[in-house]
Amino acid sequence: MDLKKEIKLSDLVRRPARTKAPGTRAFPQTETQSKGKRRRSRKAKQEVIGLKIGASQLAASRISNNGSPTLLQLVREPLEPGIVSGGEVKDISALAAALDAFFTKYSLPRRNVRLGVATNRIGVRAFEMAGVDDDRQLSNAVRFRAQEAVAIPADEAVLDYHVVNETVDESGAVNRRIVLAAAYRESIDGYIAACKEAHIALVGIDLEAFALLRAVAPPPSEADERRAATIAVTIGHDRTTLAISDGVVCEFTRVVEWGGSALTTAIERSLHVNTEEAEELKLAITFDTDATDDDDRTTLSREAVRREVQTLARELVQSLQFYQSQPESLAIGDVLIAGGVTRMPGFLEELARVTRVRVRRADPLARVAVSDDVEAGEDLPSFAVAIGLGVDD
Repeated sequence: MDLKKEIKLSDLVRRPARTKAPGTRAFPQTETQSKGKRRRSRKAKQEVIGLKIGASQLAASRISNNGSPTLLQLVREPLEPGIVSGGEVKDISALAAALDAFFTKYSLPRRNVRLGVATNRIGVRAFEMAGVDDDRQLSNAVRFRAQEAVAIPADEAVLDYHVVNETVDESGAVNRRIVLAAAYRESIDGYIAACKEAHIALVGIDLEAFALLRAVAPPPSEADERRAATIAVTIGHDRTTLAISDGVVCEFTRVVEWGGSALTTAIERSLHVNTEEAEELKLAITFDTDATDDDDRTTLSREAVRREVQTLARELVQSLQFYQSQPESLAIGDVLIAGGVTRMPGFLEELARVTRVRVRRADPLARVAVSDDVEAGEDLPSFAVAIGLGVDD
């Protein structure tokens, strides 16, 4: 079956229950889903493989969703440079071969796999719509609004929307809160083709932003209506994904073309060293300006990294300002940061200083129990998206 013909966004923006994580479920359905939910076994519903394909690594979680989610397996493997870049597959055959070797090496099941995608060619927007009662008229009105809300040509986009809130005013007019999602079809074609070639059966494709929220965001409390937005950020090798939720649904996402590799590159250029040496220097840096035992190399490295952190900070602040310019936006709460770069001593404190917002390290295990067979190492922050992909709310 041609999986490209099966792509649709029927579950992209479903509204989760308030007792669940403040994300939303995934998006293009695949061959497994097209056969109908009634044919999915109980075991299929209970155990999901969360697969994150980054520019520098493959990461996967195996999670049992029987009752509360339990992490059963957590693995990662480097990925050759150039196979995936900027969230897009550049070499389908090479990715398929890497996936095949990865799943074989770690004995990962090849069914019930949920894949994450993140690119600035996928957009999510929330907006209000009033005065449209008929469902067909609503669909047409939303799709017309999509041309303004998400800058993707209609003939190249896959669109879906969901009504997350509905009220009736004193005049009897219906007002709806809409969450709209849109993606370039070609952005996900390469991933589907590579998985098919590697004999991996996808149960769904999800936005990494949604998975991040499911992993690290605290569930909302019925007793305390949220007064601040839930903000989660994961910093990857070449991309940073931002997700903002009102505690119920993801209202805004953005993918920034900036990642931890920018810090390494800055050190390489400043000190004229190779990548391996720059990586070592990066992890040895502290942001303490009062340090007296620094040599020239350390000082130059810190200055180069500081300049790059300011670049990320500007992008994050602009995103937060855009969110707060939207109707009914919430106050900015703590910003939860995931990703391998959080291992740098003082990085989070420096980011907080520059952005002037509260920043703290995200906990990728916030919503899952952990099996005794799983060893959570220092690289745990880079697994947040993979873990969220495996959580089946």
